[in-house]
Amino acid sequence: MESLFVGTAGWSIPKQHAAKFPTIGTHLERYAKMFNCVEINSSFYRPHRPSTWARWASSVPPNFRFSVKVPRGITHESGLVCSNEQLRAFLEQITALQVHLGPLLIQLPPKQAFEEPIASRFLESFRAEFPSGPIVLEPRHPSWFAPGVSATLERLRISRVAADPATVDEGRVPGGDLSVAYFRLHGSPRTYYSSYDEASLDRIAQAIQGLPSSRVYCIFDNTALGHATGNALEIARRARLTAQ
Repeated sequence: MESLFVGTAGWSIPKQHAAKFPTIGTHLERYAKMFNCVEINSSFYRPHRPSTWARWASSVPPNFRFSVKVPRGITHESGLVCSNEQLRAFLEQITALQVHLGPLLIQLPPKQAFEEPIASRFLESFRAEFPSGPIVLEPRHPSWFAPGVSATLERLRISRVAADPATVDEGRVPGGDLSVAYFRLHGSPRTYYSSYDEASLDRIAQAIQGLPSSRVYCIFDNTALGHATGNALEIARRARLTAQ
């Protein structure tokens, strides 16, 4: 692997982990001293000014990456029939991240089934508007894991998220374009609330190390009680030990 990016959904620093972070700087500046990526979920709910994106970009080191969740108006409200103008407006906002822009995260609603040609047309439009950057897709309807769908994702250079919990067993491992792998760990058994125990973290670390992907993102989304930060710190620690 050329690069491993570990972080959480959002850059809040829970009180129980605050002592592990620097005390000086904004929350993002302090966060970026310990992690090399973050997933921005607020973009799903509302747009941000270019000046906000630029400020975030200026707060992090050169190797730091922002994964950005695509707005719900595009992924949820459109039924996968959105205009190119919607896509362009979103992409124009995030250009202020410049070199710090990582994957675009397309999370689909659980009821959104894979229907040709609507799904392919949607993904083709997305790739046409964002021709060179990484795109990762988190489908949650079982039809997206049927034979043949992965080939469509490979053709468009779109990576399927490895999610936990997963809708189906295939959803636990990366799919589609494997040049980028994206783990999205929501907490198990209780989504958003549960911490991952040592055995689970061992499995996550082994899964990451066994991948051929040149870029791997490992995002913990079990943020409700602050466990995401502790889990991500542990995976980052194990990655540094492996590198040594």
